Amino acid sequence: MRTEAITFPNGRGQQLAARLDRPDGTPSAHALFAHCFTCDKTSKAAARISRALAGLGVAVLRFDFTGLGESEGELTGFSANVQDLLAAARHMESLDGAPALLIGHSLGGAAVLAAAGDIASARAVATIGAPADVAHVLKQLGDGVAAIDAAGRATVTIAGRAFTLDRAFVDDARTQNLTERIAHLRRPLLILHAPTDQVVGIDNASAIFLAAKHPKSFVALDGADHLLTRSADADYAAEVIAAWASRYLPAPPAAVAAAGAGAAVLVDETGAGKFQVEVRAGGASFFADEPADVGGLGSGPSPYELVSAGLGACTSMTLRLYAERKGWPLQRVRVAVSHDKVAGQTPPDLFRREIALEGPLTDEQRGRLFEIADKCPVHRTLETGARVATTALPPPTPVPPGEPEEHFNDMDAACREADAAVA
Repeated sequence: MRTEAITFPNGRGQQLAARLDRPDGTPSAHALFAHCFTCDKTSKAAARISRALAGLGVAVLRFDFTGLGESEGELTGFSANVQDLLAAARHMESLDGAPALLIGHSLGGAAVLAAAGDIASARAVATIGAPADVAHVLKQLGDGVAAIDAAGRATVTIAGRAFTLDRAFVDDARTQNLTERIAHLRRPLLILHAPTDQVVGIDNASAIFLAAKHPKSFVALDGADHLLTRSADADYAAEVIAAWASRYLPAPPAAVAAAGAGAAVLVDETGAGKFQVEVRAGGASFFADEPADVGGLGSGPSPYELVSAGLGACTSMTLRLYAERKGWPLQRVRVAVSHDKVAGQTPPDLFRREIALEGPLTDEQRGRLFEIADKCPVHRTLETGARVATTALPPPTPVPPGEPEEHFNDMDAACREADAAVA
């Protein structure tokens, strides 16, 4: 997977900043992600869900609405968000594919519900913590609404940031009829919502579900907060959306499905935690990480555990191949491998391997199989050593200097404070 920094114009000629998460190889489909109110494209939900879908072969565009993040202009209202989504869909089509899946978080969810009818390529829509009424966003303005109504324009603080909004913003939110658009959506709809959401209550999910026609599905994000600030909640939402959307999106081409088979193992940083990486090997994808006690997330095997796994797997496969060639009754092989560094020894690395052989084998057969274990290719590589040749890969279009690809939005803490204030 690779991430590209791009820009595109909205309908008012302002440049909107975006990230395009591309899978390795040809994308099987394209998706568009709309972030939550006052957040941006680097929010935890946006980044993790986009990456998860890219790992499954779907290219995802996540962008900053007008006046937010790195995009030009001022925060002007819900109708402008809908127009930004339409502009983003057109830009995706001009690149290499129109979006088949629309995903929206919070007010971004309301925006994709409103825009979906005008995006002909959209096959399915998923929302996360979305309000059923656009005017719900005015609750986050607090006393600012009265100030705007009285003066026509006022500066309000949302999620720790100051925004100057005018009466047009408020009137635009009040005049939206989202229920009617949901009723005429005519697309499969997935609604994800936390039952204990303190910002957008669960009653909003019920209202959206009742307004929508089938096929429609609801998934409770039990224990999650509105912003999906816990990594586990964002990852779960990503997995659910990916699994649900697979019914409606094109099947991955054979080249994507077989990616990694017999090819290089690919390792990419995810941006989550200090050490987490995504490993793609043999057509599979998984996380590697360090334990929490050394600063990692504990989300996957450590590098030395992966080496141990390679030794164990190679041992088991070698013994199976040898026993089958000999016609011996080996029923099952189990291998446990651990790694230590032993001070004062050369080399200091010690891999301890324990082998269990099941089946009615003779003592002679068991002894020979233990001898064969020492001849497995990975065992020989570890004992004799190997050379590593390093070359530079050409980088993709870089993310602007000074900004981590996924810094999870420094506004997260401020957004949590806003959650508490609303609650």
